[in-house]
Amino acid sequence: MNPTEYKVDKAVELLQFLMEKYPDASRTKVKEILAHSVSVDGKKTSQFNYPLMPGMTVMVGVKRYKERFVPKDIDIVYEDQHLMVINKHEGLVSYSSKPTDRTAISIVNQYFDSTHQHCRAHVVHRLDRDTSGLMLVAKSKEVSRKFEEDWKGIVYDRAYVAVVWGVLDKNEDTITSWLTDGRYCVLSSPEDNGGKKAVTHYVVKRRSRRFTLIELRLDTGRRNQIRVQMREEGHPVVHDPMYGYKEDSAPINRLALHAFRLCFVHPMTGRRLQFSTPYPSSFEKLVADGK
Repeated sequence: MNPTEYKVDKAVELLQFLMEKYPDASRTKVKEILAHSVSVDGKKTSQFNYPLMPGMTVMVGVKRYKERFVPKDIDIVYEDQHLMVINKHEGLVSYSSKPTDRTAISIVNQYFDSTHQHCRAHVVHRLDRDTSGLMLVAKSKEVSRKFEEDWKGIVYDRAYVAVVWGVLDKNEDTITSWLTDGRYCVLSSPEDNGGKKAVTHYVVKRRSRRFTLIELRLDTGRRNQIRVQMREEGHPVVHDPMYGYKEDSAPINRLALHAFRLCFVHPMTGRRLQFSTPYPSSFEKLVADGK
């Protein structure tokens, strides 16, 4: 990881400055950082009471292990002192309450440990095990809480791409249904049955004889929302083991659902951040070969 740069905006001693930048870290941990990996205006220092003045630049580097930890099953798309955006691979659980389980969050924590970052990963939202794509991870409870308290105000665009069975007639449509948790899966009803209202908008991007490639945006974020609603529409997501066809002959070995766009206002800085990934190549090939 590249060093993190901080601009000094007031007169303060270096240790106090770092304590303010790393509020979740203990004083001992901050001293550890200062002892090994801090420079001021390009010059290394470990002096606790180093006098900082407005306009100075503090760089906090990373002490690496001899063998650098390379995260598997996630790609780091963006990182700053408050949060991360990762691209989770399919087949990986986002989070588990069992500390021994291998999850996206546990891998991020391994990465934090290996790069001597004195923080823990906090869940902001989740993706299903078999869904790949962009995920937010907070580095503190404060940041996680800000997302939780104003998710819709902070996250202004979130989109998925999917390949579904069959040919959708409409170029775009909105699906509204009410979802309830069944014993083994989520159930959907077109009428209000007391379940949780779920609204999904989709736009067709490409059709073939057997498949349709679509982009989807959610007004709500219910569990399995896209998968169960597309099943109810008669066009299940390809290779869906729970809501798809039992005899799924599609030449793809994964669920054809990917979170490809994530846009939000940074809860600490106010910056508008936009991230996107390409469609998985296997999705486009599936539609192209399905003529």
